[in-house]
Amino acid sequence: MAASFAFFPSRRFLPLFCTQFLGALNDNLLKTAFLVLVSYAGLSFAGLPPEQIVNLAAAVFILPFFLISATAGRVAEKLNKARVARAVKLAEVAIMVLAAWGFYTQHVSALLLALFLMGTHSTFFGPVKYAVLPQYLKGGELIGGNGLIEMGTFVAILVGQIGGALLVEGGHHATVGVLVAVALLGWLASAFMPVAPATAPQLQLSANVWRDTWQLMRSVRRYPEVGAAIMGISWFWLLGAVYTTQLPTFTRLHLGGNAEVYSVILALFSIGIAVGSVLCAKLSRGRLELGLVLLGGAGMTVFGIDLYLAAHEPWTGELLLLSQVLHSPRHWRPMADLFLLGLAGGFFTVPLYTWLQTAAPEEFRSQAIAANNIVNGLYMVAAAAASALILALTDSLALLFLLTALANVPALGRLCWRAPQVWQARWSWLAGLCGK
Repeated sequence: MAASFAFFPSRRFLPLFCTQFLGALNDNLLKTAFLVLVSYAGLSFAGLPPEQIVNLAAAVFILPFFLISATAGRVAEKLNKARVARAVKLAEVAIMVLAAWGFYTQHVSALLLALFLMGTHSTFFGPVKYAVLPQYLKGGELIGGNGLIEMGTFVAILVGQIGGALLVEGGHHATVGVLVAVALLGWLASAFMPVAPATAPQLQLSANVWRDTWQLMRSVRRYPEVGAAIMGISWFWLLGAVYTTQLPTFTRLHLGGNAEVYSVILALFSIGIAVGSVLCAKLSRGRLELGLVLLGGAGMTVFGIDLYLAAHEPWTGELLLLSQVLHSPRHWRPMADLFLLGLAGGFFTVPLYTWLQTAAPEEFRSQAIAANNIVNGLYMVAAAAASALILALTDSLALLFLLTALANVPALGRLCWRAPQVWQARWSWLAGLCGK
């Protein structure tokens, strides 16, 4: 293993990596299996058709991030983070038992509740997994740790989305067995996480989530660099939400590919982010290189524009098989663009997460991560609303991708305006790479 990732097999990192990987995997296994079951079994809930249940499920999962992120941040600050992680993972086992009953009985209400509880699980674990890294890793290891966490997260999302659909095909026994087994493995991995002492044990917990959320967002204003990092990370999630939400339609309409082709397209995008995250950590050489944010941002604009230029006219024939798409050179360019978009995204986001962790005071770090989760959710909702409006006005998915890529330019400008050090560091990573 490369020297910059020598910490990977140590107890300081591997149990945390496995815990977060298995949690992200189970999130997506459950969500995808539920959505496939609803879509193909024709289930209904409260008179809603399957397509509306799909939208409801997405809202149910993300709701806890808005409601209790502030509380989750305070809990991670007030208590031993390893103990919080173990409690959260034990709760995941119970949630999967509830989901098992829902799958066996095809009870939509139980499955929606399980999704809400898994969203709650992720809300509490998010501040732990990012805020504990500076407690576990040395300064020169932090950028590499973030790169590996980001890589693991997107690989887990990809495997969960593909695996969830396959589980439903295998029947309820396979679905339930895998969900419960992954939850148990996650709890086991968390048991090996080292002690991570409370950073603000004096914090008081409150049942008034609205007041806590308001106070948290006001507190972020005291730390301009934290606010800038949150803005940048949230913009990344907005772009990701636009592309991943529209990929199935893009694959069908512009590439003429079937569901198998969509799985490969999704894999290219996700693997691109994973590879970009690791490459960014390697190029950083153990240092926080904010200039790589601009490199990644430029890449997202260039490859987003090229994806628009490479988009074909709407497909009118029979949908193509994967083998047909791979043997057609006209499809290689948009597929390469999507991989490179993901790669640029990895370069963009890893330094920002590291910056968020190092810019936030130790006693506020978990709460800063919680605030980031809230703003991420708001940006993703904005992405859905803006996409719906643009598509309603233009009826052009390719144009939506073009506008998204172009919008990245003023977003980068605003980031540099709020945090001039990002622009000032634009070449420092290159100087470090050349040994200067």
